[in-house]
Amino acid sequence: MFRATLKSLLARKVRLILSGLAVVLGVMFVSGAFVLTDTLGRSFDAIFADAYEGVDVNVAAKPKIDVAEAEGMQAAQPLPAATLDKVRAVPGVAEASGVVGVDGARLIGSNGKVVTSFGPPQLGENWTGENDLVQLREGRPPQADDEIVVNKALATAGKVKVGDRVGVLTLQPKQEFTIVGVFGYSGGRDSIGGANEIMFTTPVAQRLMLGAPDTFSSITVTAAGGTSDEALRDAVAAAVGADYEVKTGEQLSEEAAASMKEALSFFNRILLGFAAVALLVGTFLILNTFSIIVAQRTRELALMRAIGASGRQIIGSVVLEAIAVGLIASVLGLGAGIGIGALLAFLFSTFAGGLTLAGVGVPLSAVIGAFAVGLVITVVAALLPALRASRIPPIAAMQDVANPDRPLTKVTVAGAIVTAVGAGLLALGLTGNAGGNTLATILGGVLFAFIGVALLTPLISRPVVSLLGAIFAWSVPGKLGRLNSGRNPRRTAITAAALMVGIALVTGVTVILDSAKSSIGALAQDTLKAELVISGAQSGPRPPSFDPAVLEKAAAIPGVRLADGEYGDMAVVGGERTWVAASSDVAALRQVFGAEATAGDIDRLAPDGMLVSSDTAKSRGLSVGSQVPVQLSRGEARTYTVTGIYASSQLTNPVVLPPQAARDFTIPQPIQGFIQLAPGTRVADVQPQIEALLADSPEVSVADREAFIDQQTGQLDGLLTMIQILLALAIVIAVLGIINTLALSVLERTRELGLLRAIGLRRAQTMRMVTVEAVVISVFGALLGVAVGTGLGAAVVEALRDEGITDLVLPWSQMGVFLGLAAIIGVIAAVLPAVRAARINVLGAIAHD
Repeated sequence: MFRATLKSLLARKVRLILSGLAVVLGVMFVSGAFVLTDTLGRSFDAIFADAYEGVDVNVAAKPKIDVAEAEGMQAAQPLPAATLDKVRAVPGVAEASGVVGVDGARLIGSNGKVVTSFGPPQLGENWTGENDLVQLREGRPPQADDEIVVNKALATAGKVKVGDRVGVLTLQPKQEFTIVGVFGYSGGRDSIGGANEIMFTTPVAQRLMLGAPDTFSSITVTAAGGTSDEALRDAVAAAVGADYEVKTGEQLSEEAAASMKEALSFFNRILLGFAAVALLVGTFLILNTFSIIVAQRTRELALMRAIGASGRQIIGSVVLEAIAVGLIASVLGLGAGIGIGALLAFLFSTFAGGLTLAGVGVPLSAVIGAFAVGLVITVVAALLPALRASRIPPIAAMQDVANPDRPLTKVTVAGAIVTAVGAGLLALGLTGNAGGNTLATILGGVLFAFIGVALLTPLISRPVVSLLGAIFAWSVPGKLGRLNSGRNPRRTAITAAALMVGIALVTGVTVILDSAKSSIGALAQDTLKAELVISGAQSGPRPPSFDPAVLEKAAAIPGVRLADGEYGDMAVVGGERTWVAASSDVAALRQVFGAEATAGDIDRLAPDGMLVSSDTAKSRGLSVGSQVPVQLSRGEARTYTVTGIYASSQLTNPVVLPPQAARDFTIPQPIQGFIQLAPGTRVADVQPQIEALLADSPEVSVADREAFIDQQTGQLDGLLTMIQILLALAIVIAVLGIINTLALSVLERTRELGLLRAIGLRRAQTMRMVTVEAVVISVFGALLGVAVGTGLGAAVVEALRDEGITDLVLPWSQMGVFLGLAAIIGVIAAVLPAVRAARINVLGAIAHD
């Protein structure tokens, strides 16, 4: 049996290679994800080990509020100079230096635009001199208050050089400096981890980056001979007290690297998610391939049964073929995954500003994942055909066996049950009743829904395929193609289901994002009563900001009714973390956002007063007069009094504080501005004047309300494009499935095709017949995908109604494009099988057994 299995496998190399390609692509994403995160993880380990190489112990003030990167910037807490004196007096300290190093220093390059950084920080620091790590390459250190040095990476990106006069944005508005030096790092590196760095004199760094003189963001300590880092850490911690975090350089390196790896896990999950989609589609392809091969080998397998092979040996034969395909596909997929992981790591390092990569490695998780996934998926997909093969009666070897369709009752009942389970899981997840497993419940619901629909597909395939085929039934090849596509409902259904998955996911995501865009746009149009909006595109944890003086000058422009600036930050309000805002003109809240007071006064706000939304008041049990403690990013906690409650809206913040509170925000500058014009004033007359006022704030621009709404919703278009590109992999695998099904079908019908050719069917007609079959199957799969995707998308939109997604938008034009693409996919998939069918030797085909 083993030798017979190997011969059978070698005789069907091309068919099995096509099915194996699906596994290769899925395994490629799985192993590529692990290679990418391993390579980048080791790269960051090395970077942070270098960065903290000269630090034995580090002292920093505990943050007032822990802020995740997705929530915004972590505000640096100033350390008073007295703390530095305290640390220097600790026994075992050889040297202690005050350091200023805070994210948020942005250089304006030679083109007048801010040099951006997508991920790595933009550090404003104090120059402390050269050492083994930092080396001055050009010029000299900064000495005057208007002098700076920059790292080589920033000088290159901004196209600036020693002697240039440049603008720098910090906690304060734009200020002018002269570049007097350019520095780099040991080993010829232009930066560490792609960070952009600007170094000032110490007093200037303290004023601009910390907002207070004689303060530092941290203290670095060097241990005296004979004192361990851990012992010194404990001694310093005891001296400075519980308000400070004291860590060794090794601890800082490990924590910084762990934080970056946690961020990288996001990319890992994305790649693994798309790998799962690819493997789900590949499962349909492999199942179909082995089903067809088993059907074609009915007489061969029956003959084996007749000469003594047991059912178990037949199952073993088919499963052995699957294991061989899975092993080969896993090896190829692992190799491709290593290449993809290395390529993505290179692109990431380039995008991040020249990150120095560690050597590409192959972690054990990539190898185990590749072989586990490749083997399991292939064997599971081949198991049903193997069981079917074991039940072939030996008598089948002694007659010309047809493969009659089996009743669809069992598969239909199973499909209905699985679909119901999927719908139930989706309902639990989307309604928030899944406890802490919402995402897993939703993903499980989607998986069960797809499998359930795939099981139900044979029931509807024959009538739907017949209806689609009627479009081509005006010719003999069209009629034959129509009949062939509906001949085997199970085969047609599995082939179409592979394409359904990809198109359903794309359609569902499109429905959700288009509905979100429409809902946000409609809400903004109804709620936002400002004709002009000042804002910028956020490319990292720090939102763009602008000089508050712009608002005062804008308010003085003829035709401007009001100019309101909004500040924002994360805070702890009444013991709970929440986003808070401050308005430069609280009275503008009602006018700009159409806010309505439900209690108290929302037109004015005392320095110790606060406004809350009605939802916040209800959830926290607040009313006018309630006393609420608030801890901001800087300063000590203060108690505010609720003086007004306003009707909640998706565009308004849950808490509004007086403008004086913004001084203790992470970013003490407005991040958005709203300009309302007097009746009869044209936007075109005022907008250029506002643009002129923003000349020193290049991170932001002014746009009319419609353009602003388009900018905000346009971010969803980029997300949709990325998802569509990644899901294109599933569609590629589906095309392989159609090619495979048609190729095996042509081989299965060799004698039939010979007879058709013998009675007059020309080669071109044969090719058209196969093409019609492919197009019908492909369009059928697309129709299923559009229907299922629309249903899933509509369910998600309905579940998000309370979150402000109130409009259900069906992307009819994109659905039409998907169906058109499906027809083109069918034509492309038919090329090779159609050519093969047309080249069949007529006499040989008639004699084919």
